[in-house]
Amino acid sequence: MMKRWIYALMVMLFSLDAKTQTTYCNPVNIDYGYCPIPNFTTWGKHRTTADPVIVNYKGDYYLFSTNQWGYWWSPDLLNWHFVARKFLKPYHHVYDELCAPAVWVMGDTLLVFGSTYTSDFPIWMSTDPKGNQWKEAVDSLEIGGWDPAFFADDDGRLYMYNGSSNRYPLYGVEMDRRTLQPKGARKEMYLLEPDRYGWQRFGENLDNTFLDPFMEGAWMTKYRGKYYLQYAAPGTEFSGYADGVVVGDHPLGPFTPQPDPFSYKPGGYARGAGHGATFQDNKGFWWHVSSMVISVKNSFERRIGYWPAGFDKDDVMFCNTSFGDYPHYISRGADTAAFDNAGFTGWMLLNYNKPVTVSSVYGGYLPNNAVDESIKTYWSAATGNKGEWIQTDLGKVSRVNAVQVNYADQDAPFLGKQTDIYHQYILRFSEDGKHWKVLADKSKQRKDVPHDYIELAKPVQARYIRMENIHMPGGKFALSGLRVFGNGNGAVPDTVKELQVLRTEKDKRSAWIKWSPADNAYAYNIYTGTSPDKLYNCIMVHNNNDYYFKGMDKDRAYYFCIEAVNENGVSARTKVIRSE
Repeated sequence: MMKRWIYALMVMLFSLDAKTQTTYCNPVNIDYGYCPIPNFTTWGKHRTTADPVIVNYKGDYYLFSTNQWGYWWSPDLLNWHFVARKFLKPYHHVYDELCAPAVWVMGDTLLVFGSTYTSDFPIWMSTDPKGNQWKEAVDSLEIGGWDPAFFADDDGRLYMYNGSSNRYPLYGVEMDRRTLQPKGARKEMYLLEPDRYGWQRFGENLDNTFLDPFMEGAWMTKYRGKYYLQYAAPGTEFSGYADGVVVGDHPLGPFTPQPDPFSYKPGGYARGAGHGATFQDNKGFWWHVSSMVISVKNSFERRIGYWPAGFDKDDVMFCNTSFGDYPHYISRGADTAAFDNAGFTGWMLLNYNKPVTVSSVYGGYLPNNAVDESIKTYWSAATGNKGEWIQTDLGKVSRVNAVQVNYADQDAPFLGKQTDIYHQYILRFSEDGKHWKVLADKSKQRKDVPHDYIELAKPVQARYIRMENIHMPGGKFALSGLRVFGNGNGAVPDTVKELQVLRTEKDKRSAWIKWSPADNAYAYNIYTGTSPDKLYNCIMVHNNNDYYFKGMDKDRAYYFCIEAVNENGVSARTKVIRSE
C-alpha cells in the first residue's frame, strides 16, 4: 500500500512539474533522426532535418520535416510525440523517405505529399494522424513537384505550388479538389531578383561568387483577403537563409514583393530561418517554423526553430526572431498583431565565453567551444562514458532560470531514425564550487533529447553549473552549447553611442554598420527595416562592434537602431537613423 501511495505521489509530482513548463528555446527539442544517406555522412554521422511544416489539425499541432521516417504531434507546441511511419514504397528507391513534405488540411482531413521529380508518389490522407491511421487519397500525382505546398482556399478551391532551383521560378497551379490532379498547366509565380534585393544573393557572405541563388520552399497564407506566397532563399547552408514573401489579390498572382525577408536570423547561437511554414495556434496567434543551419558534418546538417509571426496594421507580414534562440514564453499578450508581443522572457545568457573546466578533451574540440555561442563548434570529451563532466563558471553568483543542453554528434554510430535511444545526465549548481545541489536529475529518463531545455520551477542563485554524463545514445559526450539563462544580478549595458551606417554608391544593397563599443556588453542587436516603425529584422552580433550588412533593397531608404546586451539585460535602443 505504501509503495502504491509513493508511486501515486511521484506521478502527481511529475504531472505538476510537466504542467509548469511555460517556455521554449530554439532549436526545438525533438528527437531528430540521423541522416540516412551514406554519402552525406562521410565526415561523420549526424542528426539532421529541415523544411518543416506545422499545421493545426483538430486542436493539435502536427510537425513534418525531411528525413524523419515519421512525424510529431503536440497539444501545446512544447511537448512533442513522435509517430513512426514510412509513406513511400519500396519501388521509390530513396534513402530519405519524405523530403520537404507538403502537409495541408482540407475539410476534416490531413493530407501529405513528398517532394519528387517522378510521377508515382501517392498523396496520403488521414482523419486520425495521432493514431497513425492513413490511406491513399490518390496513388500517384503525375505532375510531381519538388518542395511542394498545397493551399486550400476558403472558397473551396485548391492550389499547389512548387520549385527548388537557382534558374527557374516558383510555380503554381489550381488543383481539382475531388481528383487531386491539376486543372491546366503550371504558371510562373515569382523569380528571385538578387540584383535588387541583396539578401537573395548566394553564399555565407551574399556574394554570388560560387552559384546563383536558390529559390525554394513555397508556402501560402491568406490574411484579410490577401495572399502571401512565401519562399526560401538563397541557400539552406547559410546563416542568411531566410523566407521572403510576395503579396497578391489572387492565389496565382500577380504578386508584389515585400522587400525584406520576413523570417530572418543571420546571427546568434543557431542561425537561419528559411524554408518553413506559417500557422495559427489555438488562441489565434501566428507562428512561423523554419530550418536552422549547422552545416559542419554535411552542408545539409540542420535543425528546426519557430518564432512569433503576424501581420501589422498595414498588413505587412513579419516574424520576430529577436533573441530567437533565448527562452520565450509560449503564450503571448492579447494583441495578436503586435510585433513586440513576442514573449521574450528577459532571461539572459549568463555564461558566454566564461571559464569552463571539463573531465577530458578529445582532439581539437576544446572546452570553450561549449560556451562560444556557435552551434557549429563543440567540445567533446574523450569518451561517452558515465562520469565525464563539464562545468561552467558564470563569473559571479547569478539568478538561474533555465538551462539548455545542446548535444553534438561526435562519433555517432547511427544512420536514419532511431526510436529507442536516450540521454541521461545530472545538472548540479553551486555558489562557491565546493557545496553542490541538484539542479535537474535526468539520470533515469528514457528520452532522446538532443537539445534538452530545462525550465526551473523556481530560479536558483548559483555561480557554477556542472553537468555530469550518465548515458549517451552513442559516440562521445559532446556539447555545442551548455547555455545558462537568467540574470547576472548587475547593471544592464550602456546605450550604444555613435551608430554609423555607411552605404555608398558602389552597391546600395550593402552597408558597413559601425558603432562605439559598450564596455559592459557581450553582444548587440541591430534592428533594421524600410520604415522607422517597422524595424522587423534583427541581427545579433557577438564580440564585435561592426557588421557588414548586405541584405537591402537597393531602391529604398533603410532605417537602423541598435541595443547592447549583457547577462543583466538589454540597454535602451539608440535613436533610429535613416540611410539612403
